[in-house]
Amino acid sequence: MKKRKLLIAAIVVFSVLLSSFALYFYQIFYTPNILVDQQDRLFFIESGSSFKKVQNDLFEQGYVKDLVSFGFLARLLDYHKSIKPGRYLLRSEMTNKEALDLFRSGNQKPTRITFTGARTDSVLAERICNSIELEAQLFLDHYRKESTRKTYGFDTTDFISMFLPDTYEVYWNIKLEDLFDRFKKEYDSYWNEKRMQLADSIQLSKTEVITLASIVKGEIAKIEEAPVVAGVYMNRLKKGIPLQADPTLIFALGDYSIKRVLNIHKELDSPYNTYKNRGLPPGPINLPSKPIIDAVLNYERHNYYYFCAKPDFSGYHNFASTLAQHNRNARLWRRALNKARIYR
Repeated sequence: MKKRKLLIAAIVVFSVLLSSFALYFYQIFYTPNILVDQQDRLFFIESGSSFKKVQNDLFEQGYVKDLVSFGFLARLLDYHKSIKPGRYLLRSEMTNKEALDLFRSGNQKPTRITFTGARTDSVLAERICNSIELEAQLFLDHYRKESTRKTYGFDTTDFISMFLPDTYEVYWNIKLEDLFDRFKKEYDSYWNEKRMQLADSIQLSKTEVITLASIVKGEIAKIEEAPVVAGVYMNRLKKGIPLQADPTLIFALGDYSIKRVLNIHKELDSPYNTYKNRGLPPGPINLPSKPIIDAVLNYERHNYYYFCAKPDFSGYHNFASTLAQHNRNARLWRRALNKARIYR
């Protein structure tokens, strides 16, 4: 009788323990433990992160409610042996298993690189790396290597033109070489057969088109004037007249605070001084947008050789076919600058 009671007691205890373990394992797998009573959030796992760092970040940043259960299941599923870096979207009330399945799959949420332009390679690096894991300095070091430029078919003067301003969807932890390859792919895709034919028809290379577009970008405040301004410069190029473009001179001086180009500035000895040198400068002076590049390829045919900002500071320009007309427009502009006390 005593043995029977002990057996029954043992069975009861075993059943209780089994039920408890079953309940615990159920909770570990299927009870919400991620962002409990919170909204969806992104979680970043840096390249080279250890399992311990992932755990600590999840807990310290308030993603995980019960770290013990998460860690237990992670080891049970061998997640600790293969950490995949990335930018993951964790949803409100996720279970440990759902979160770990996401991390193990490496199915991260892409990010977007968006930039509208850049005057220098350092600015370009900052803008491209602003939304990804890659450090701007690492990008810049790779960009400045001669071997990198040669790999993609560019030199020091025109390599920046490979990075066309736009929005690009990439993975947050994209590798350095893959990032450069992506920009080259996008560049080649932009320069399709139709655009190459247009460039050939106006007798400019791809780099020359982008260089001219960069000057147009520096001149305009209103995108609708881009084809007209491009037409002015194309007319001057065809006639062998110096472009006399203020933005190229400002680029050469490296002083972007200049609002009024003076005669003393025009004496600068530089291949980017289009007052002294005929033709296009050696390379782009900024990164023009695709619509401005297209405006050069489809420039407006007209008989203008000059343009000058309107004195009402509207951002628009007065265009002229003769030097006499231009001089009248220029006098009005100089008078407006003087009245506004803009002397430099």
